Amino acid sequence: MALRPFWKGYLKLSLVTCPVALTPAVTESEKLRFHTLDRKTGHRVVSRYVDAESGEPVEKDEQAKGYPRGEKDYVLLEDGELEAIRLESAHTIDIETFAPASDIDWIWYDRPHYLTPDDPVGEEAFAVIRDAMRSTHTVGVARLVLHARERAVMLEPRDKGVVLWTLRYGDELRDPKDYFGAIGGGEIDPEAMSLVATLIEQRKKRWNPEMVADPVQTRLLDIIAEKKKSRRRPAKPKARTEAEAPPSNVVDIMDALRKSIASEAKPSKRL
Repeated sequence: MALRPFWKGYLKLSLVTCPVALTPAVTESEKLRFHTLDRKTGHRVVSRYVDAESGEPVEKDEQAKGYPRGEKDYVLLEDGELEAIRLESAHTIDIETFAPASDIDWIWYDRPHYLTPDDPVGEEAFAVIRDAMRSTHTVGVARLVLHARERAVMLEPRDKGVVLWTLRYGDELRDPKDYFGAIGGGEIDPEAMSLVATLIEQRKKRWNPEMVADPVQTRLLDIIAEKKKSRRRPAKPKARTEAEAPPSNVVDIMDALRKSIASEAKPSKRL
């Protein structure tokens, strides 16, 4: 079932404007969440904001935003001051720039949202902008206020709609040279490359969402179901036998690759 939009406003390109709605493209509603309980009473434990010095609770209307300028010294910002700096992008996605779709690397992508027309009258304008980006292989770059913070966003045509990606800020990305720069650049053994390519070909499959299923959550659901039925706790995993012991870290890569390919090539036994 489609979720209700969490944001409504306008998509604008020059003098063309149409009402649009924004809905998260991902959800965590199926993710297992646990409550913290008092082990003795079984009651839920709640969290509260307290004064770090006095330990006294601080109610919501007494809380304020502060920026540290020294030890135990803060610049206070009032809600009115924060509200005053919000831009038009709180209600309008004004496409300022278009860029080749291949120019924005995946590492800049943050969270995806579905952008859809919010009025039948505006569907034509929405469709024209969407199809023009598709035909020119470009994406739109704009700004939008989400959750009280202005974000750079990218608009990408997808099917009959548009996927709006919030983009990461420049100071959020670490320079890959700091991590990859020290990796050796020696020559690769052509035979090893050929063997790995064979392994890749043997394991290649069409993409399926089941490839990224969460086995831990599945097992947790099994444990919860068992506990609901008042069954005994699952037995502890058996100790590893010699045959199950993890392989040594010291291996001959060529020998390991050949054995891997041989095992992959064997037909799997059906139960």
